[in-house]
Formats: sequence, C-alpha cells, structure tokens
Amino acid sequence: MATARNPAALIRPLVTPEGVDLRVKLADAGTRASGFLLDVVIIITAAVVVSLVAIFGLGGLGGQDAEPLFIVWIIFIFLLRNVYFIAFEAGRRAATPGKRMVGVRVASRSGAGLTLDQVIARNLMREIEIFLPLSILAARGSAGVADTLSTIFGLVWALLFSLFPLFNRDRLRIGDLLAGTWVVEAPKVALVEDLSLRKDPVAARFQFSAAQLDAYGIAELHKLEEVLRRDDYFAMKAVAETIARKIGAKVEPVDSKAFLTAYYGELRAHLERKLLLGNRKADKYAR
Repeated sequence: MATARNPAALIRPLVTPEGVDLRVKLADAGTRASGFLLDVVIIITAAVVVSLVAIFGLGGLGGQDAEPLFIVWIIFIFLLRNVYFIAFEAGRRAATPGKRMVGVRVASRSGAGLTLDQVIARNLMREIEIFLPLSILAARGSAGVADTLSTIFGLVWALLFSLFPLFNRDRLRIGDLLAGTWVVEAPKVALVEDLSLRKDPVAARFQFSAAQLDAYGIAELHKLEEVLRRDDYFAMKAVAETIARKIGAKVEPVDSKAFLTAYYGELRAHLERKLLLGNRKADKYAR
C-alpha cells in the first residue's frame, strides 16, 4: 500500500557498463499479474485451437495412423508451455505479448544486456513456482485424506510463490532472484516535442540577461533538456535552485518547471546565435 501512495518507491538506478544511470521504474505486482494472466489466456487459446485441430485429425484416422499426430500434439503442447515465455523474452523487446500489452519488459539488474541464460533460468523456475503446484492440484489422490492433503499442499505452495513479489521491495519472483532480473515499465515512447517551442504563461515572466545566459554552455543545455523531459519535480526543483543561485536569479519552488523552461529556451537561442558567429561555448568552464 505504501508503494501505491508513493510511486517513487519503485524507481531504481540501472547503471549500464558505460556508467550511464538510466533510472528505471519497476512494474508493480498488479501489472505483472495482469501481464501473466494475458499470456496464460493466449497460451490456453492456442492450446485449445491446436487440440481441436488434433481431435478432428485423429477422428479421421485409424488407431495406428493417429499415433504420430497424437505425439506431435503432445510435443506442441509441451513446447507451447515451456518455450512461449523464453522465446519472447529472449527477443529484442524482452517481453511476451502479455507484458507488451501492459507496458512492461524484462531487464537485467546488472545493467548489462539480458542474456539467454537469465531468460531460461527465470522461466524454468516458473514450472516450480506455478505449474508444478497446479499439476499437484490436478492430479489429486482419490482417497479422501490424501485428496485433502494434496489440495492443501498444492494451494499453499502456489500461494507462497505467487505472493512472494508482494513481500520484497523490488517486486521480484523467485525466478528473478535466481536469474538476476527484474520487470520494469516500458511504456510506448512517442516523438518528443521541441522544448524551445513550449508555451508556458508562467515561463514568460522570466527574462535573462546575456551575462546570465553566458553562465552555461552546450553540455549544460543538454543536461537541462534531460531534466525537463524527465519531468521529475524534485530533480527540477534542485536544478532550478542551482541555476538561480549561480546566475543570481530568484525562483519559487512552485515555479521551478516554468523557470527551467524559460531558461532552456533563452539559453538555446543564445548559444545558437553565438554559434552562428563562430563562438562555441562547450560548457560552463569554457571562456
């Protein structure tokens, strides 16, 4: 419940081998469950379609002629259950169709590329976490006591593993712990807007002198653009206070975004004018 009230609790640093911190947001337990259920629906639908085709095929054949088709059907159902997740998560998008529908994907916690070994490990553990207890429930003993005990055992097993992500801060399955992976949000990315064209009535109040704009260069302009695109209130507040202190301006916390938008637009125009004159300021240390 604390996570639902504080979305920032799911933000994690993801440092790539090049030293770049991508700052990812973990998928919550509800989103992960929704994606998994969608995948289960797809698998069951495919299994039903193939089973119907196999039944019609077997009906028109004799007993011995139907055996090869029956064997093919058994192999296909086995592969469908065990290869579906591995094949999609090992692909370029690192996500099954269900995960893509809810906007999440699998990522390596080390920041390196997701390996096939990690994908296989996290998905084979699903057999132990989910499908094995379900098999126990489906193959209950006929005796009353044995039937009751196997049912309780299967339910406890399934609940223990399925509820595990709710009791760790990174929302990890057992398979994620063993494979070194986690599931992160991956919303569809639209083309970004030109920040210099933003029309903000509050930003229009801020005006900067040439001396104030000379305080920063191209490198800082790019970093400022990253902060504005991330749209993180606390990051924008910290950056606005730093810039205001350096250039001798005054900005209220509630105006941080408007202040940065105004400064970004004027700094970009200022640097472009100087670039046309052959005067390139790479960063704030350049003279």
